[in-house]
Amino acid sequence: MMRRMAAIIAMLAMLVTLAMSVPRALAQSSGPGVPTNGAEAAFIHEHQDQWSQLTDDQRETVLRNYRQWQRMSPEQRTAAQNNFNEFRRLPPEERQRALESLRRWRTLPEARRQQLRQAYGRFRNLPPQQRDQIMRRYQRFQQLPPAQRQRVLNNYRRWQQMTPDERQETRRQLNQMKPNPNHPARRRFWHLW
Repeated sequence: MMRRMAAIIAMLAMLVTLAMSVPRALAQSSGPGVPTNGAEAAFIHEHQDQWSQLTDDQRETVLRNYRQWQRMSPEQRTAAQNNFNEFRRLPPEERQRALESLRRWRTLPEARRQQLRQAYGRFRNLPPQQRDQIMRRYQRFQQLPPAQRQRVLNNYRRWQQMTPDERQETRRQLNQMKPNPNHPARRRFWHLW
């Protein structure tokens, strides 16, 4: 499961990187789905049967992706191909979740995407043990019943709104409690440690 999650994250990271690298000027070719050079024309000719069945929007998307591929270094192409192969090996339901995540990503405002890229960069720079711990906690969180997950999220929001002094006092109080995982206060804040 961890390997599949890592593969999905790697694939999404590659797609995000690729999407960021497309210059805006290339998206505005002479028309939707019209080749701008001999290499694009040859590519279309090579795949004429499939090309003839595409809409103008689909053709433009194919050309934009082809241009992106052409600009990639051999290392980037290898990484993209490996990610794609890993993606194809995923079970259909995991592939569907990855594609849905990508669709949601594309609807996010640029400022939010930038925040998420920075957070992912911080995550990648963590020691492997810490990353594994975070992934295990996330998996435990995902397995919670919806009502309990919502309580955890509500408590997290309250925690975020606390001042540093209030957080310190809460920690002090929790540390003074006897270790009883069934105690309501312990259950409420288990995710913070």
